[in-house]
Amino acid sequence: MSETVPAATAPGLWEITIVRVGTRSTSRSDVYLNYPLYHQADGPIDMDYFFWVLRSPEETILVDTSFSRHGGESRGRTVLLEPADAFRLAGVEPGSAPRIIVTHGHYDHIGNLSLFPDAQITMSRTEFDFWTGPHADKPLFAHSVEADEIEHLRQAADRGNVTFISGTADVAPGIRLLEIGGHTPGQCILFVETSEGTVLLASDAVHYYEEYEQDIVFTSVSDLVEMYDSFALIRQWEADGTVDLVVSGHDPSTLGRFTPATGALEGLAATIGTATPGDTTTAEDTTTAVTTTEGVHS
Repeated sequence: MSETVPAATAPGLWEITIVRVGTRSTSRSDVYLNYPLYHQADGPIDMDYFFWVLRSPEETILVDTSFSRHGGESRGRTVLLEPADAFRLAGVEPGSAPRIIVTHGHYDHIGNLSLFPDAQITMSRTEFDFWTGPHADKPLFAHSVEADEIEHLRQAADRGNVTFISGTADVAPGIRLLEIGGHTPGQCILFVETSEGTVLLASDAVHYYEEYEQDIVFTSVSDLVEMYDSFALIRQWEADGTVDLVVSGHDPSTLGRFTPATGALEGLAATIGTATPGDTTTAEDTTTAVTTTEGVHS
């Protein structure tokens, strides 16, 4: 795995909107793998569910689509916003065709792709191959996905609506996608250039901030060594200035770390940065000509 990931060239500056659509209450021993080994007292912990919107003057990109009402409620999650309403309030109209970056294939990250049937999706080839391959139906993996949502991805790929990356990819000026693994075989994270610095959208490489701060591993993991390595990389990126801000995948403290949204999403969203123009590359150019580099994910 690469130790350094330079910023994408010729960046524009993006605005990031973090939207909270669900939550649940559970225990620390439920969310952390082999929790008694840490010799810490068990206790309550909440878990929030998000999607992210990246906006520049030229383009709006959706990062993941959280869980569907069925996917959430069947697992005892509390739905805070009807998914279609949440996207609409965030400025992404259901039925439109935004570019969507899928960080990984779990139910709480691809649950509403069907609301955007014509969208162009970008995701890891490793991730897609795993969830459409022979191990996806094993109980320890299958509980984290919905079969119809994986089938939607498969059909989108058959129609030519999925762009696959391996290693790293500059998916737009100022946005770099990195395949890091650990949580799932092709788990991806994003480096996003904003007016507040380089933001790491960690997705589920970091469910909770204390994971990478204290080397505490989430209960769902496909490669334990890769997960520990990713924690070390994030600490390194913070220390050397590669990353200025980290956005977790599920930590309830996330919204409170950034600028609160106002209006209809008040209390349910936060923003980072102000969008400014960058490279003249068009959305069509970056959709059809993603630059990829092999060898970052091992």
